[in-house]
Amino acid sequence: MVVLAMSIALSIAGHVNRLDDIRPNSFLNKRNLVENVARPMSYYAIMAVGATIVIITGGIDISVGSIMAFSAIMTAWALGKMPPDSTHSKVLPIALGLPILIGMACGLVNGGLIVLLRIHPFIITLGTMSIFRGLATVVPPRTSMPAQPAIVPTAFTDRFMRLEVGEVQVLPLILMLLVVAAGAVYLKYFVVGVQTYAIGGNEEASRLSGLRVGRVKILCYTISGLCAGLAGALSLGIYGTANANTATGYELTVVAACVVGGASLAGGRGTAIGAFLGALVIGLIENGINILQWKQEYRLIIVGCAIIIAVSLDRLSEALSGKSRG
Repeated sequence: MVVLAMSIALSIAGHVNRLDDIRPNSFLNKRNLVENVARPMSYYAIMAVGATIVIITGGIDISVGSIMAFSAIMTAWALGKMPPDSTHSKVLPIALGLPILIGMACGLVNGGLIVLLRIHPFIITLGTMSIFRGLATVVPPRTSMPAQPAIVPTAFTDRFMRLEVGEVQVLPLILMLLVVAAGAVYLKYFVVGVQTYAIGGNEEASRLSGLRVGRVKILCYTISGLCAGLAGALSLGIYGTANANTATGYELTVVAACVVGGASLAGGRGTAIGAFLGALVIGLIENGINILQWKQEYRLIIVGCAIIIAVSLDRLSEALSGKSRG
């Protein structure tokens, strides 16, 4: 309902603020819906699926933006060492495999530290958010010459990620839908997915029931890192470059998408479809700011308000359901 209401409102605003006679509605035209809504939200949705799995356990991962940047910049450096005319068979295993492996390694570090040190996930991922962002700055080897953007082979950019069907870059949308579908199947049909909900509902009871809580948590953070790494690969393929500032501030956006999509920060509730819808709402908010010609500074204010409203409604719903049961 929220998505429908926002779409109707933006359609009306888009007609009032129409661009030209060819595109009479600045919202309801293919270029805007694909380039300004669907493509940006694909990064959020992919990371939100992984972050939702973490939130279901009662944890949180605010390092996803830094993992995305670190995986993208390391992959850009690796691909920059290859000839620009390298073939798909040589480029794609590195372009897709390396960021996913880096993301999984970062997620594994997050999960391992949380389980071994028994420190709140917010504190651990706050620290690793800074660490991974710093690694994105210092790890890639540099020469004494001024830093130049790595030249990513066109087999990954123009002839893969930017491939168009009907003037639409379809691969970001396909990858997003595949991740959402995989997340939905994982949470609903895999035993470990069901265990994830159990841990978020009552961790101590799950432990007493014999569930390997630590192992499940580590797996959840590893999946979150995997999704962030995949988002890094997607960003690199679309833009053809990456730097240490890539995905700065995405942590708030991803958490907002999870919460708006119905995930409970208390744990035990959330879905991959909800993460997708939450990312769509965030995408519509960002596009709406452009359609209404508001200043970009309002974005953070609106996203922050969306988090507070979503959590407040969640608490209100729990209170009302508790009264009805009583």
